[in-house]
Amino acid sequence: MTLHQTAADRAQELPGAELGHPFGDDWEVFKVRGKVFMLMTEVPGRPVVILKAEPGEALALREHNSHITPGYHMNKKHWITLEGGDGVDESLVRELVTESYRLVVANLPKAEQPVDPHTYAHGTQAPR
Repeated sequence: MTLHQTAADRAQELPGAELGHPFGDDWEVFKVRGKVFMLMTEVPGRPVVILKAEPGEALALREHNSHITPGYHMNKKHWITLEGGDGVDESLVRELVTESYRLVVANLPKAEQPVDPHTYAHGTQAPR
């Protein structure tokens, strides 16, 4: 399965996730309650997935994996860019997409949160 397909499949499983193309057909943008949690595009010709991450976690991921770099066209402290390669398996992609979603949900007003971001993990909790 491809990087984009794995990331899109996971994003579409998340409660309240919606796909849009606000920046044109070359960008797939996934939002929850109007807030972006994942972007997908190609940079030059390489598929990439751009995700939100805790600053400390983002730094650790970048230090330990050459296929994870600062967020492309995003805040470099809070976003990462993921591209396919050694060490980037389906499990990692699914985990990073879920974590990005949880971080965005955690910043929504409680009444708008489709899940409890503190307990939601890997699709095991029912939507609110």
